[in-house]
Amino acid sequence: MKIVSSLAAIGTAALLAGTAAAQTTTLRIQTQQSPESPAGQQAAQWVEKVEKMSGGDISIEMFYSSAVVKSAETFDAAANGILDCDMTNGSYQTGKNPAFQFVADVMGGYDTPLQFLAWIQHGGGREQINELYNANGMEFVGAWLGGQESLNSTKPLSGISDLQNFKFRSPPGMESEIFAALGAKPVVMDFTEIFTALETGIIDGADASTLANNVGLGIYDIATHTTYPGFHSMSSDHLACSTATWEAMPEAHREILKVSMDSLALGLMTQVIVDNGEALDALPAKGVTLHDWSAEDRATFRKAATDTWEVWAAKTPEARAIVDSHLEFLERIGLRD
Repeated sequence: MKIVSSLAAIGTAALLAGTAAAQTTTLRIQTQQSPESPAGQQAAQWVEKVEKMSGGDISIEMFYSSAVVKSAETFDAAANGILDCDMTNGSYQTGKNPAFQFVADVMGGYDTPLQFLAWIQHGGGREQINELYNANGMEFVGAWLGGQESLNSTKPLSGISDLQNFKFRSPPGMESEIFAALGAKPVVMDFTEIFTALETGIIDGADASTLANNVGLGIYDIATHTTYPGFHSMSSDHLACSTATWEAMPEAHREILKVSMDSLALGLMTQVIVDNGEALDALPAKGVTLHDWSAEDRATFRKAATDTWEVWAAKTPEARAIVDSHLEFLERIGLRD
C-alpha cells in the first residue's frame, strides 16, 4: 500500500510539474482587414486554427480594421511592444526602406500567388525578407495573398495602347511610376474618393482590388470595363512579430505559426478563385466587359515594371538584394527572358 501510494504521489507530482512547465503564448495582432471582408473572415478562421493546433497554449487577440493604431503604424507598434505582431502589408513601410515594396507587391513580376510563395519557400525569399525585417526589430513569419487584382475603367482597356492618357486612381510609389512610363496618367488619391472621382469623370478608372472584391465594393456599377485575369498587382499581406516576442516563444509555437500561415495563404487563394469565378459568371449580364490582355502586352508591362524595379533597387542595398533575388527566381521558373 505504501509503495502504491508513493508511486501515485510521484505520478501526480510529475503531472503537476509538466502542467506548470507548459508554456503559453499570448499575441495581440492587428490587421487592416475588416472582419466582414473575405480576408478578414480567413484571418478569424486562422486564429481559431492556431488556438486548436496549440491545444490552447497560443491565445490570439485580433484587432480588425486597424482598431489600435493606423495601418501604416502597425509595424512600429509591434516592434515597440504596443502590439505583438503586425498582420498588415509591407508597403506601408516603404518610407523606411524601398525594399519593403518587393515584399508587399512585386508588380508585374509573378503571374500567380503560388509563384510568389515559391520565392519565399524555395528562392531564398524568407531569408532576404528577414534580413530587412530583423534590422527593424521584427521577424517575418509568413505571407498570404489572394491573387491578381483587376484594373477597372469607364473606357475599354484591352491592352497597352489603351493606357495612353488613361487617368486612374493609383496608390503612391512604384505603381504610379510604372504606369506613367507606359503613357497612363495615374492620380494618387485616397481609396474613399474613388467613386465620386469616377462619377464626375475626374478619373477614367481605378486600381482597387480583385474582381470579386470590386463587385462587392460596387465599382462595376460605374466602371463597366475591367481586366481579367489581372496582370499588374498582387498585393501580399504578412504576419510579422516583434523580435522580442518571437524569441520568447517556444520553438513549437513558432512552428505552429509558420505552418498555419501556409494554411491561411491556401485558404485565401482558394476562396478568391471561387469568388472570382462567381463574379466572372455574373458580370457580363450586368454589361461589364472583361479584357484579357495578350501575352505580348503582358510582356510589355513586365518589361516596364522590371525597368522601374531597377530604379528602386538603386535606392538602398537592401532593395538591390531583394530585387536581384526576385530576378534570379523569375528566370529560374521561366518568367524572364
